[in-house]
Amino acid sequence: MPLRVLSVTSEAVPLVKTGGLADVVGALPAAVAPHGVEVTTLLPGYPQVLARLGRKRVVHTWDSLLGEPARLLGGMLGDSPLVVLDAPSLFVRDGSPYLDPAGRDWSDNWLRFAALGRAAADLAAGAMVVRGKRRQFDVLHAHDWQAAMAPAYLHWGMPPEAPLVPSVMTIHNIAFQGWQGAEIFPRLGLPREAWSVDGVEYHGGISMLKAGLVTASAITTVSPTYAQEIRTAEFGMGLQGLMVARGRDLSGILNGIDAATWNPESDPLIAKNYTARTLSRKVANKRALEAEFGLEPGKGPRAGGPLFVVITRLTWQKGVDVLLEAIDHLVGLGGRLALLGSGDADMEVRFHEAAARHPGRVAVKIGYDEGLSHRMQAGGDAILVPSRFEPCGLTQLYGLAYGCVPVVARTGGLADTVIDANPAALTAGVATGVQHGAVSYESLVAALSRTAALYDRPEEWVRLQRNGMAADFSWNASGQAYAELYRSLSR
Repeated sequence: MPLRVLSVTSEAVPLVKTGGLADVVGALPAAVAPHGVEVTTLLPGYPQVLARLGRKRVVHTWDSLLGEPARLLGGMLGDSPLVVLDAPSLFVRDGSPYLDPAGRDWSDNWLRFAALGRAAADLAAGAMVVRGKRRQFDVLHAHDWQAAMAPAYLHWGMPPEAPLVPSVMTIHNIAFQGWQGAEIFPRLGLPREAWSVDGVEYHGGISMLKAGLVTASAITTVSPTYAQEIRTAEFGMGLQGLMVARGRDLSGILNGIDAATWNPESDPLIAKNYTARTLSRKVANKRALEAEFGLEPGKGPRAGGPLFVVITRLTWQKGVDVLLEAIDHLVGLGGRLALLGSGDADMEVRFHEAAARHPGRVAVKIGYDEGLSHRMQAGGDAILVPSRFEPCGLTQLYGLAYGCVPVVARTGGLADTVIDANPAALTAGVATGVQHGAVSYESLVAALSRTAALYDRPEEWVRLQRNGMAADFSWNASGQAYAELYRSLSR
């Protein structure tokens, strides 16, 4: 019998995605399947999820779930079981999974995701009845604050006769903690003992992420370096003391990427397929990307200078405010910039202003486009990721796979996945990109200058590209690490 894991999340590809969380959770079932683990994914019943669920099979019904009627629908996520929490009053709405059409947080997000956690705990402990048999899971795996109440309900909300189910709490980004005022506590259905500094209470209110962190059997983050960083005041976002206290239960497992979807040899979304041995074909993608963004075209493989690409949320975390300051320097080096992203309205305006200041050299598209992100990795020479903190990061991994050299801040998963092109690494022939230190104007322009100098040395540049393309950031090792963690908890 395979080990049975219930993975609870607010998003998962290909059904619903707002960020990298969806990629990771969507890839997890296939990553652990070769290691004897069957993952069932629990998702909220957003309209886009229900529309793609196909034939709906009701597997369980609640008369009331935290005061809201709900039922569970069964389906498939690829080759793995899927369960959808169908609670129309909570999830069938216009807007995004977290925001209303005006871009504001839904005021009842706490209730929506507490209900998701309650459903997950009930399922894990045996509330699912399929073909007349009650099914219990061996491990519950919760992702980020939206799922963090699931371990809390397993710990505090189960009847005495319920089986003890171990849980894993994965922090994809500790900056988002699901804080709410104390007035919601009576509606959560938790015992009074849960309201304490060692429970859900946090600065006079409730942190849903903290609720999961204090009750989970094990805690993981999405890179080894980030697992160390969140024990410090700089990166712990107020929870560093708890991370230190739970240090023996805290580990970092690096995210992988879907090597079938992100593969320049077979990617149907790019202009011309290529491999590490046929890198000369990559220039066709560069020409196509220049045309798509309206950038000045180069006439030869290296003409026009290095084409830097950025695919990101426009937020302070991502360091794009510093990138704005460095754009004139980037252009002065002979470089060009193509940016795809959205977020802070002021930053969107400032990037458009930069594009107007440097027509043909800087171009901006506001929004998110999955196909375009593939074309940018294929057509770009280097991808910029100047994040102030980055739990793991996926765009630099896609860059490595596509020979789009990552230029990254030395933090979190960026530090774990990119080998800096310093003299020693270049001599040893192992460098895969460029790292820089603290996110500042001086640090970033120095990294841009180093990158431009490397680009002007074609043999070294191609070696960087090929080294990155040879790296294995598939889910193979990460899937095995998660499977071993699950088994250690279920013994």
